[in-house]
Amino acid sequence: MDNSDVHMVYVLLDGVGDLPHPDLDGKTPLEAAKTPFMDKIALNGSIGEVISVGKGIAPESDIAVFNMLGYKFLHSDYVGRGVIEAIGVGIDFKDGDLALRGNFSTLNEEGVIIDRRAGRKIKREDAEEIAKEIENKIKFLQPNSSVVVAPTIGHRVTVRVRSEGITLSSEITNTDPAYARVAGMGVAKAVGDFMRIEKCLPLNDSESSKITANLVNEFTEQSLKIMKESQVNQKREQSNQKKLSCILLRDAGNKFPKVIPINEKYSMNFSCIVDMPVELGISEVLKMQAFQAGGLTDYEEKAKVAAKAMETQNAIYVHLKGPDEFGHDGDAIGKMKNIEEIDQRFFKTLLENIDSNKVAIVISADHSTPCINKGHSDDPVPVLVSGDFIKTDGTTRITEEQAKKGSIGLLQGADVVPTALNLIKSQR
Repeated sequence: MDNSDVHMVYVLLDGVGDLPHPDLDGKTPLEAAKTPFMDKIALNGSIGEVISVGKGIAPESDIAVFNMLGYKFLHSDYVGRGVIEAIGVGIDFKDGDLALRGNFSTLNEEGVIIDRRAGRKIKREDAEEIAKEIENKIKFLQPNSSVVVAPTIGHRVTVRVRSEGITLSSEITNTDPAYARVAGMGVAKAVGDFMRIEKCLPLNDSESSKITANLVNEFTEQSLKIMKESQVNQKREQSNQKKLSCILLRDAGNKFPKVIPINEKYSMNFSCIVDMPVELGISEVLKMQAFQAGGLTDYEEKAKVAAKAMETQNAIYVHLKGPDEFGHDGDAIGKMKNIEEIDQRFFKTLLENIDSNKVAIVISADHSTPCINKGHSDDPVPVLVSGDFIKTDGTTRITEEQAKKGSIGLLQGADVVPTALNLIKSQR
């Protein structure tokens, strides 16, 4: 399928889907937000719903984004988020190493997790100093074993364990109690208020899984002690900041992913604007050119770069952070205001810089993050395909409610890009 005549800006609003919330008079943040520019885009297109990964699966961002780009993995084929983030941050990783995604988290004196993200905003120097301490002080019982601890953005950290001469296993459980590992894929769990670090267990009887689980448990036990005694935490305590008490680990992987590059898959120049380690990893894996476009919330810059890219690219995927974090924090009003900010700063700028007679705009989300859940869910998210050449279906806004009635119907995440391309090509 030749798509060299298509031009499409494909925007994923991270975790924007939601459920009705009492703080918003029973509306969702998308419904409550004033979004004149998204409304204008909606009036010029057709809408539908998407279940990004599968019914009953509250997905993590990595597997959700892969699906929303058209890559549906069999569970056992998926390499795990740890590997994707390790690739995204440039860690030396090879088959047989173990890569894990981690969160710096805060514990109370009883070992109960009181903040899975240690206040979320962590000074870079604090994260790097404590990571170096852990790397230098950990002594594994398994000979010739070493660890790399790489802080990324905020509370996020990537951990790589290597044991010379041994192929480590991805068949182990998470120590992060908020996520389960289901056949290679990370899935958000419903959690209560009294979470503790979980012991890493082997998922099969192989020697490799047992050795790997032991290494992870040694990492947890020793890093707890190192972090407790660290000068970094003494300083943080004195300045009333949450301590970096532990690193919660999840999404183990031990092999490099093998996939068809995205340009080959769609016969087009398909690029991206992304910021987070996981999306940077996905762009590396799919051999998708990543354009520089400022920091996380430089929304105008991202819109201008996306519009300019249409001179050389057929499609550009833009991942906008913001809504998801408010969802995790249970802040419905904050989420609504963030959506309004994205509308005013990103979508207004985008509309000013593209020709909607030539360029389609596709808007969706990687998953829902309902504020009442404070976590990802399997609720469908809206998808909108818009352009002067798209047949309209009476859509006036991009909301969960209107999405149910749209002409596109209910899609699986992996079908979004092919469906959008077919709509664009058939109606030009």
